[in-house]
Amino acid sequence: MEMIGIIGGSGLYNIGLENSREIEIETPFGNPSDKIIVGELKGVKFAFLPRHGRGHRIMPSEINYRANIYALKSLGVKRILSISAVGSMKEEISPGCLVLPDQFIDFTKMRENTFFGDGIVAHVSMAEPVCPSFFEIIRKVILSRGYPLKEGGTYICIEGPQFSTKAESFLWRSMGVDVIGMTNMPEAKLAREAEMCYVTLALATDYDCWHQVEEAVSVESIIKILNENVEKSKDIVRSIPDFLEQINICECENSLKYAIITDPKIIPSEKKTSLKPIIGKYLD
Repeated sequence: MEMIGIIGGSGLYNIGLENSREIEIETPFGNPSDKIIVGELKGVKFAFLPRHGRGHRIMPSEINYRANIYALKSLGVKRILSISAVGSMKEEISPGCLVLPDQFIDFTKMRENTFFGDGIVAHVSMAEPVCPSFFEIIRKVILSRGYPLKEGGTYICIEGPQFSTKAESFLWRSMGVDVIGMTNMPEAKLAREAEMCYVTLALATDYDCWHQVEEAVSVESIIKILNENVEKSKDIVRSIPDFLEQINICECENSLKYAIITDPKIIPSEKKTSLKPIIGKYLD
């Protein structure tokens, strides 16, 4: 049975999963953000992971992205929908608008961003970081529900936890980005290394502080619109099973086919063991 991973905020807990249970997973990279809730919707298995932990206690820079992706991979998740709050960098993306970015710019500084190293080298392509097939499914779901949608665009990920200065916000604007957030990198990179389909559903909660009419970003305004977006997100997740039969074949599951540079014979045995869920098929 297909299993889809949902990474998002704790407000998504009540999406109506049937036969749900919590699973605690330890990984070679430490513990994920929290226990993973596994259940079913319309005959499709889902695994939900709260990115910031229950009660939103983990800052973007503190998230163990490697453990999160590894844990979902270990459960058999093949596709990930990452639901994230973002700031808008363009006038036409108003608060409450949904965005499906298809490109990322990584401006993070402090995060472990690869499963490799320590005796094994791999270089995956990130030219097209979003799975086109799963992107199309999520696009169809959103349009079927009648929600305002910006298709495509660039998500710039900053370190945080502070919001941008005005100077920074205008710099990002000059780069042509569409939305700004703090969580989808290195998440997207690790999903690609793990050969998993990855799509971001970005929920615009505010205009970043470049906007001259609106007030500067405040936590209060973001939380208000974020809560309004939670119901949209739940509705979208519940509708995914209705469209999965339309999904096309993609190459995400073969991302490492030519990416591992190290001779398998010299990869340390402990690395082979720890990365077995990710590279096992290339070592047989």
